[in-house]
Amino acid sequence: MGLLDLMHHKSMERQPDCRRRRAQDTNGLVAQAKINVLPCQQDDDSQGGERDIQMPNLPEDIWRHIHSLMPMRDAAQAACVSHAFLRSWRCHPNLTFSGTALGMNKKTCVNDEIARDFLSKVDQILRKHSGIGVKKLTINMSQFYTAKDSCYVNSWLLIAVTPGIEELTLQLSMGEYNFPCSLLSNGSGESIRYLHLCGCSFRPTAELPWLKSLTKVWLHAVCFTGDELGCLLCNSFALERLVLTHCDELVCLKIPCMLRWLRYLKVFCCENLRMIDNDAPNISSFLYAGERIQLSLGDTLKMEYIHLMCRGALHYACVELPSSMPNLKIADINSANEMANAPVLRSKFLHLKKLIIRPTTITFSYDYFSLVSLLDACPSLETLILDVSERKMEHVSIFTDPSDLRKGQQHHKMKRVKILGFTSAKSLVELTCHFLESITSLEYLTLESYQSRPRCSVPANKRRKCFPLPIDVLREAQRGLLAIRTYIEPKVPSMVKLRVVEPCRRCHAAVEL
Repeated sequence: MGLLDLMHHKSMERQPDCRRRRAQDTNGLVAQAKINVLPCQQDDDSQGGERDIQMPNLPEDIWRHIHSLMPMRDAAQAACVSHAFLRSWRCHPNLTFSGTALGMNKKTCVNDEIARDFLSKVDQILRKHSGIGVKKLTINMSQFYTAKDSCYVNSWLLIAVTPGIEELTLQLSMGEYNFPCSLLSNGSGESIRYLHLCGCSFRPTAELPWLKSLTKVWLHAVCFTGDELGCLLCNSFALERLVLTHCDELVCLKIPCMLRWLRYLKVFCCENLRMIDNDAPNISSFLYAGERIQLSLGDTLKMEYIHLMCRGALHYACVELPSSMPNLKIADINSANEMANAPVLRSKFLHLKKLIIRPTTITFSYDYFSLVSLLDACPSLETLILDVSERKMEHVSIFTDPSDLRKGQQHHKMKRVKILGFTSAKSLVELTCHFLESITSLEYLTLESYQSRPRCSVPANKRRKCFPLPIDVLREAQRGLLAIRTYIEPKVPSMVKLRVVEPCRRCHAAVEL
């Protein structure tokens, strides 16, 4: 039973029959609020005393605190049945406006109707709000914002972005709205901790005030230059987390050295980015996806996690990272167009515990066994995940060239190995046999052939059937299974648990090799 239901139940127990009937009428208001979620559109005296239910006699600041702990939808419903909650509604600290939060049904409305309904509801709610005490404001108009709506957004921000606000999320579309940086100059800049902007322009200047509490920034599809972002960063000494995604106007990202608290930096799919120049000394997690660019990561002694997704990322990681990141613990390398084999590393990843490698669109001549040199440089490695899923296997098959298999040096720490998209490629079979023969600590080995996406076993797959796979893919999966039975299973030690995952037999008919 929720808080509102419990209070309503207690009040019903104390009411005589006539008042109970009146309370039941009030309950109809709650049902209506569940549909419209707009109790604050009503005037204070609407429904008179019939709307108010009997409440325990508590100080108003306690009721306000209780009200603040409710989600906005529940808080709005509570304001329908209690004057105490209606008063505190005007100071409700957590405001979230989205189609879902306002109960708007997309299936029964066209986009224009949804947009008009959204604008009307949010405008009426915020005009009834005092603007005092707002801690968190979320406005999500990403599906139906147009340039003509900017006057509404401006007025909403002026009401709700006041001194004391801690979290601000504004999700628009089309990038036509220019976020008013002057909002951060009215004292709200001193309290704001989290800033999330999407689908707008953001043009901070040197006059931007000191944002002493700002710890997290996420800019998605936002227009700004490197210099403009620098004006934000140079005034955000407490920043701990910076995320930039699809910000295509950014060419050069410079992270100043005064960001000593910055621990997490993520830069994904910024189309025109050419360079990242970092001087922040304590970054421990770095994530990058995009084109191959110039990376100058500065002092990376604190780096513990890195995720790279770009062309030739695996070769770059082998050549550039070991000496600069001696304390790295987890590496996730997604490498497109990997042309060169893994080189012999000049230094080691002494503390690397988990390594994930996803080479995509690799050439037919790529030698999977060359990864042994990378593994030899990871003496503390415990978990390896290698995803070599390719729809077309162009490597030399073990059945084409079954000559002697190569061997490598022993590795004493690795416990878990998982290979996704396993095929009959000879160099891949050689690498797998190396794991079994040279890793004395190995406990689990998982070999999974190419799988449908999505699979029938995934709850979100409403078709309850695996996505069809081409006959060539299924044939290669069968060859991979035959390679496992012929070359790998005989070498599995008794202490190693081998798990083989083949294509779904229920959804994919058996094929002949």
